Amino acid sequence: MPITVHAVRSVPKAATASVSLVTAEDVEAGIDGFDAAVLDTTGFRGKAEQVHLQPAGGGFAGLVGVGAAAEVTAATIRRAGAALARSCSRHARAAVRLPAASGLDDAAARQALAEGVILGGYRYTVYKSSADGSDGGDGTPKLARVDVVGSASAAAKDALARGSTIAAGVCVARDLSNEPGGSLTAPAFARKAAAVARKAGLKSRVWNEAEIKKQRLGGLLGVNRGSTNPPRYVELTYEPEGDPVATLAFVGKGITFDAGGLSIKTAQGMMAMKMDMCGAAAIIGAMSVLPAVGAPVRVKGYLPMTDNMLGGDATRPGDVLTIRNGKTIEVLNTDAEGRLILADALSLACEDEPDAVVDLATLTGACMVALGPSIAGLMGNDEPLIDEIRAAADRAGERVWPLPLPADYAKQFESNVADMKNIGGTHGGALTAGLILQQFVADGICWAHLDIAGPARAESDDGEISKGGTGFGVRTLVELALSYTSSN
Repeated sequence: MPITVHAVRSVPKAATASVSLVTAEDVEAGIDGFDAAVLDTTGFRGKAEQVHLQPAGGGFAGLVGVGAAAEVTAATIRRAGAALARSCSRHARAAVRLPAASGLDDAAARQALAEGVILGGYRYTVYKSSADGSDGGDGTPKLARVDVVGSASAAAKDALARGSTIAAGVCVARDLSNEPGGSLTAPAFARKAAAVARKAGLKSRVWNEAEIKKQRLGGLLGVNRGSTNPPRYVELTYEPEGDPVATLAFVGKGITFDAGGLSIKTAQGMMAMKMDMCGAAAIIGAMSVLPAVGAPVRVKGYLPMTDNMLGGDATRPGDVLTIRNGKTIEVLNTDAEGRLILADALSLACEDEPDAVVDLATLTGACMVALGPSIAGLMGNDEPLIDEIRAAADRAGERVWPLPLPADYAKQFESNVADMKNIGGTHGGALTAGLILQQFVADGICWAHLDIAGPARAESDDGEISKGGTGFGVRTLVELALSYTSSN
């Protein structure tokens, strides 16, 4: 279970760890209860994410640095919250005080702190043999509750609740992403999505294989041909109270395991491919948050689900698939499968004529080559939408970077036998993949694509990021749904 975060006026007796977030100026001025010489000896200067713990009254007292007061941001507090959760993991209950002075709004600081504590304390323990919540030597955190000392006003509680709710949505996405592909088959993924929807108050619709065939989702069926598990297609719908200010469509890649099909991956390249459904997971996590935060827009999720395997009737290089919108694709590399299932989902999303379509996908290794493991590539056909997503990501603390969609690069995927090939040339793979997706966006529809191949998973803990599935995109999508303005 995620750590719970509460607003209290004073440190509870039950808290065995009491921690203060402090600025560099606080340390320089001196901190009650902490010997300046000891802090100097240990090198604690209040730098961001520095931690100092010492015994105090049968428990522990601690400091977590946030850097210079003038430079404190929500991201600083979020990362400090994560450092707190990790450093106090052996305590069942901890108390924390926010910095006495910084330029950050109190509500923003509290929201960020709650996000950091919950996300920094996240662990996926489903398959651990000792995962009862106690630290029995297996590294499983014991920390279950963090009390934020200071105000217990309604506003203080609301800010913590908002951060906790958003973090819980990220944890939903992380749990789905970390589940092994052998157990999270497409039918199982669809059931979990529907269960999350019921709990959150969303509407859900699931198409089985027969309905997928009836609806002519040729890309999804083509990728699924090598699998013994049938495909699924899921739609989730969030309706705000009152009239929606706009309608957004979120489209997510749901490849539950990617072996590459007949264009099989290497053993090394296959190791993390249970996470090729992180785009769909992020949308499920984000949409689970929307009722609680009261997003004013209507949001619909479009989630095609299958694995990409090597069965006897698997799609062969050279085969041609017909997508929902009638366009045809010559499949020359079966490992470029994400764009095939997204083509169907984008076509369906455009048929509903939303104000904007945003797709998320662990789409290309080429995007990681361009931007590294921690930044998502952002492309699209509408600059105002791209600007809104980039601003939402900045506020949410997730990094994205705009990439171009040069029209002349479309020559790279021209086909002699179909409307297009499913691959481009040797270079610019993230861009040609985006251009291929654009072929399935109807004229007049604002669309943006986030290639999250890098930041969807992490090799190690870093701030609020935990090793494994990161839930990247959840916070950005929630922020977009809260702030979106239909300006076109």
